[in-house]
Amino acid sequence: MFVIIGIVIVLSSVIGGYLLVNGPLVVLFQPSELLIIGGAALGSIITSTPPKTLALMAKKIPAALKGSPYSKEAFAELLRLQYEIYVNAKKNGMLSLEEDVNSPATSSIFSKYPSFLVNHHAVEFFCDALKLLVNGAAQSEELELAMEAEIETHHEENSLVPSILMRTADSMPGLGIVAAVLGIVVTMQHLDGPPEELGHHIAAALVGTFLGLLLCYGIVAPLANNINNLAHEEARYLTCIKAGLVAFANGAAPITAVEFARKTIYSFVRPPSAEIETQLREIKPR
Repeated sequence: MFVIIGIVIVLSSVIGGYLLVNGPLVVLFQPSELLIIGGAALGSIITSTPPKTLALMAKKIPAALKGSPYSKEAFAELLRLQYEIYVNAKKNGMLSLEEDVNSPATSSIFSKYPSFLVNHHAVEFFCDALKLLVNGAAQSEELELAMEAEIETHHEENSLVPSILMRTADSMPGLGIVAAVLGIVVTMQHLDGPPEELGHHIAAALVGTFLGLLLCYGIVAPLANNINNLAHEEARYLTCIKAGLVAFANGAAPITAVEFARKTIYSFVRPPSAEIETQLREIKPR
């Protein structure tokens, strides 16, 4: 939502300032210039990007338009989930969680936390790590290395789309010049025309440069930065899971493991300690 608001502010400010100096709005409407810049940019993306990455891009851009799901409430829910998992493991043994980690969608524990369950990668990340402990397949040091490797790989994967969009944004001023040059070529065919006609063609050509710069610095580059910031927030969400689970695997009490996890959360979405402790007291092992 904030992405859309930001784009509206950019366009409103630029067009509004143009209208304040009595600029003719109709001159800015140049479908041919948009076709040249937009089509060339899209073509360059398709040329330089493997199909799997294009599919990832198709997912990431709509997700950025929706906004970040990693709110204070989402992190508080994650901490409550971790606490309930650790309390049950402490009381009933790790084997008691076998059915929960094998089928989290039908688990009596995981089903209480809907915002976590819709995050499919986080569910897979947490359950796969828990399986290593349930099956006794890894020590705490090995568990930490495995989870860190997965976080790093996932973060690199999430950086692919912002990188492509930034390169596309960098190319747009150049594509705007291409559109402007083609406009000048058209203008040269009308040199024998009246001054008003020449002025119209020159203005249309200059709009190509304008659109290339506007799309680069006003829309595409900010969108790339937004997707990159979402990747950092997702990595922080996974790091919160890792910190809590590794602390528990090292023998920390459930409440202590949750505090380790809470400390990894960015301050502006970190639930206060007193608030979380109050919520955790209400959770009873099954």
